[in-house]
Amino acid sequence: MQFLDDSLLPENQPPLVIQVAPYGPEFLPGDSDDIPVTLAEQVQKAVDCWNAGATVLHVHVREADGKGSKRLSLFNEMLARLRDAVPGMVLQVGGSISFAPEDEGGGAQWLNDDTRHMLAELDPKPDQVTIAINTNQMNVCELLSADDVAGTSLALPAYQAAYSEMTIPSGPGFVAEHLRRLQAAGIQPHFMLGDAGQLETVERLVRRGTYTGPLVLNWVGIGGGADGPNPYNMMEFVRRVPPGAVLTIESIMRNVLPLNTMAIAMGLHVRVGIEDNLWGRKGERITSVKQVEQMVSISRQLYREVATGEQARQIYRIGTQYDGADQTLAALGWSPNRRDGQWGEPLRLAA
Repeated sequence: MQFLDDSLLPENQPPLVIQVAPYGPEFLPGDSDDIPVTLAEQVQKAVDCWNAGATVLHVHVREADGKGSKRLSLFNEMLARLRDAVPGMVLQVGGSISFAPEDEGGGAQWLNDDTRHMLAELDPKPDQVTIAINTNQMNVCELLSADDVAGTSLALPAYQAAYSEMTIPSGPGFVAEHLRRLQAAGIQPHFMLGDAGQLETVERLVRRGTYTGPLVLNWVGIGGGADGPNPYNMMEFVRRVPPGAVLTIESIMRNVLPLNTMAIAMGLHVRVGIEDNLWGRKGERITSVKQVEQMVSISRQLYREVATGEQARQIYRIGTQYDGADQTLAALGWSPNRRDGQWGEPLRLAA
């Protein structure tokens, strides 16, 4: 991204978009008092986060017994309720979901990638579905200390072992087809990237015309197969992102606050919520709503405005599609594709 002499002045920065992930699918209901279980509680949590200042909701859904849902019908019901309760909020469904058949004996007809592609069939459709790039390790426990998981199921050896071995299946065939289906459905892909190598893969997808929309992404600095929460890692990723992209900083546990504070100062955007972090001061729990309020307070102390729902949609360019690779590259600020016989770095010539 480009930083001009006046880029740190808040009047020249876009309003802050606050993503919130309040559903914590890796935790069990007894792990925190802040985990909503019933649909009514889940919807109310969205309302509370919206009222606190969040404009993007990262959506997961729980069954009545507290387990994460894999039912397409329940996601549809949740999205319908959210559209009524928080109509101004950008609804972003977590793309790690593989739906399960709801009819007896239907499992034999379902293939793994097909179940994830059904995210493009959600009705009402969300504004976004998150997508990871390149099959990769996602060991969310690598950076967690005993203090981080105290009093939660992740302190149990069996749970830690399971989450330590977690991987993200996201090979080139799946990614290309998933992007095609999401774009055909009018759903914006939100790229969840753990390092610059994954960003380079996205650039190749754009250059080949596989993806032709706005580049809205998170840097996911959680370690365990992604960059760790090191400011040098973050700044290198920031440097590599094209100027036309929208970048949100995401990290893990008590790293969230310092990295988000840097992001706010630089004109980037932030993600909070108990899916990422349970803690304020060491040993003190903090709710998703309190995390949102904290971001609002810091942003206002830096004299940076907090985005409204409509502004968040404009910043994310919800509903925008470009006409082919050349137009997409130009909109994102990447150099054009090389023409036959062209030497050196291709430059976009002034009209």
